[in-house]
Amino acid sequence: MITGLSTSTGGSQSLVSVPTETPVVFVVDDDVSVRDSLELLIRSAGWEPLLFDSARQFLSQPRACVPNCMVLDVNLPDLSGLDLQKMICVERTEMPIVFVTGYGDVPMTVKAMKAGAIEFLTKPFDDQSMLKAIEQALARSTVALALDAEMRMLINRHASLSRREQEVMALVITGLMNKQVAYELGISEVTVKAHRGKVMEKMQARSFAELINMASKLGLGDQPNTG
Repeated sequence: MITGLSTSTGGSQSLVSVPTETPVVFVVDDDVSVRDSLELLIRSAGWEPLLFDSARQFLSQPRACVPNCMVLDVNLPDLSGLDLQKMICVERTEMPIVFVTGYGDVPMTVKAMKAGAIEFLTKPFDDQSMLKAIEQALARSTVALALDAEMRMLINRHASLSRREQEVMALVITGLMNKQVAYELGISEVTVKAHRGKVMEKMQARSFAELINMASKLGLGDQPNTG
């Protein structure tokens, strides 16, 4: 379960529990009428809204482990929406942002879009435009979370290798033959073959090509041996 702060119509805060399978839409806007209308709109689409009236209130919220995005007002009482975007881009890369504002200007829009915003909507915004933007943001979040999960899995698999197995893997992915790896490490070719088999098993690689692909994602073997 995800526990978050939700701001009710009267402005009070209450704890809410969000089913982990439900995509979450964080709304950060100091206008209670906007929060209320967005809450109804988001729920009508089958997503779970979490409402905040300031950037700092949102920052106390833990990261969601489900597809999620943020509808963010540019003008807030503490941090600006653009300042919060800078923090999110670094700390919560799986959270795309849809900006809303009571007034729009071209430089601000360009700045937000260049920083990765999905959309920049001017109040009063059209419900269908908002729903489309949120849907696109959640789709991007789904991809980001999948890639993050894959990376964590690969990191864990690589960490499960012994030091020698990591050394063997680092050499074989550069294209060295077993006898060359044996020479580099000062061990027998038979031992290299054994370690190589363990590497394939622990990395759960079904082929050598797949192992190379895994190594590439991990940033290993970026300097292939050309000798």
